[in-house]
Amino acid sequence: MATASCLLSEEKFLCSICLDVFTEPVSTPCGHNFCSACILKYWDSSDICLCPLCKRIFCPRPELQVNTIVSGLAAEFKMLVQVKASTPDPQLAETADILCDICSEIKEKAVKSCLMCLVSFCEMHLEPHQRVAGLKSHTLLPPVNNLDARICETHSKITELYCRTDQACICVLCIKTNHKSHNVVPLEEEYEAVMAKKDESMANIQKMIQSRSEKIAEIEDSVDGAEKEKEASVQVFTDLIISIQRSQAELVEVIEERYRATKQKAEDFLTDLRMEVTELESRSSQLEQLSQSEDHHHFVQSFPSLSSPLNKDWANIGVHCDLSFGAVRRAVTLLKQRADQLMEELPETKMKRMREYAVDLTFDPDTAYCSLVISQDGKQVVAGDTQENLPYNPKRFEISEEVLAKEGFTTGKFYYEVQVKGKTDWIVGVVRESVETYLVQSVKNGYWAIVSDDNGIHRASSKSDNKIIWTEKLQKVGIFVDYNKGAVSFYDVNSKSHIYSFTGHHFTEKLFPYFSLQGNMDGTNSAPIIITPVPQTH
Repeated sequence: MATASCLLSEEKFLCSICLDVFTEPVSTPCGHNFCSACILKYWDSSDICLCPLCKRIFCPRPELQVNTIVSGLAAEFKMLVQVKASTPDPQLAETADILCDICSEIKEKAVKSCLMCLVSFCEMHLEPHQRVAGLKSHTLLPPVNNLDARICETHSKITELYCRTDQACICVLCIKTNHKSHNVVPLEEEYEAVMAKKDESMANIQKMIQSRSEKIAEIEDSVDGAEKEKEASVQVFTDLIISIQRSQAELVEVIEERYRATKQKAEDFLTDLRMEVTELESRSSQLEQLSQSEDHHHFVQSFPSLSSPLNKDWANIGVHCDLSFGAVRRAVTLLKQRADQLMEELPETKMKRMREYAVDLTFDPDTAYCSLVISQDGKQVVAGDTQENLPYNPKRFEISEEVLAKEGFTTGKFYYEVQVKGKTDWIVGVVRESVETYLVQSVKNGYWAIVSDDNGIHRASSKSDNKIIWTEKLQKVGIFVDYNKGAVSFYDVNSKSHIYSFTGHHFTEKLFPYFSLQGNMDGTNSAPIIITPVPQTH
């Protein structure tokens, strides 16, 4: 197969059985890759299932899956081979169709172009330039088809000077007009100066190729490590007893979710890197060809675009997949309870398990402050502009925009989610049934809640040291209550992050979900508080 201008050599993509580029490559447990059909045929022809390369024996025969990374690389390699085969040599493309301008009938191929005459000549018509004294001083170049580009459009003279200020080829008259006081040198001098930089530019290109090659290897190793981590975790949990099978499934789910995200990110980076490597190699090739050319004008005009560095800096870009579950595997082998504890520390798992205790709540109109407006389905509440004249109810909040849920709880665990998106000031949590509505919201007075205001997020308390370190803008809050353990915890639903927990309390009364809208504040805090549906766990 023809060689491609590619980062990796052709040997990297050859199946060691058929000696051709991979077709549906699969990976054996020992890490070697083969065409799917080749390895299956190889195993079918033998009584022993072993790797053709390292001779490792597999019993029973492993179930193979297509290696998507190798498959994608092989496909790109084939494409590069096709592009290389169909792309003509740039220098040949420039000179192949240039014919003599003097030939009248059958035009011969030009051998030289004259910058003074602005004409291309075949061997026969070039003869006067080699014989006549006045013509011998003319500047001859290998045949070019863009002689008009060597003429100044303004003054119709040869552009034999170079303006370093504007980076343009100019004629002698341009110095007196648009390029007056500019840094102007003869074209030959600029050519020599640019040629002096050629080796350095090519060295820089090679350095960029090398750095991107190393980055590709780093990303591929990271992706491979994620796959190996998943396989190791599956193997460990397969050997565990039924009581921890749930933890096994949850761990695999987390690993696969992170692996998919890492793999997608890696594939995006790899695509960009390979495109840049291809571009750099193309530049290197073009620069090498240009350096062999005697066409100073073409070289000077092309050099800046070929030697300019690529904009993207890959030094600090990488793909790192957080798969630190080795401790889980070791611990679960020794003690099931330790594995359950570690699994609880995963935010995805914690959120999933809390949602198993989701309850269906509705706002209680009998407790709502007189300016609050509750939606027909009882799931949204907003602060109205006017205070309604409502009948007296001992459960009603009469000082500020507060409301409880209809549902109360005296045992077990319960969880619900509240949307506070668009609000600047709010309070959410739980209160005991006998709470005095005129007292300050604090644990001492029967409030277990968190507050959002101009000072950020803090726990409901009369003390000054109640600030919670939290920089993210909260849009949806999850509240989890373990009545029997005396704990009330708050979570950022979007990031699945823990915000704060009240712990070590002894509940003796019914607890009700509590909400405070904190007023409209001239429209800046007019968004509703919404009790949102909790996604079903699977």
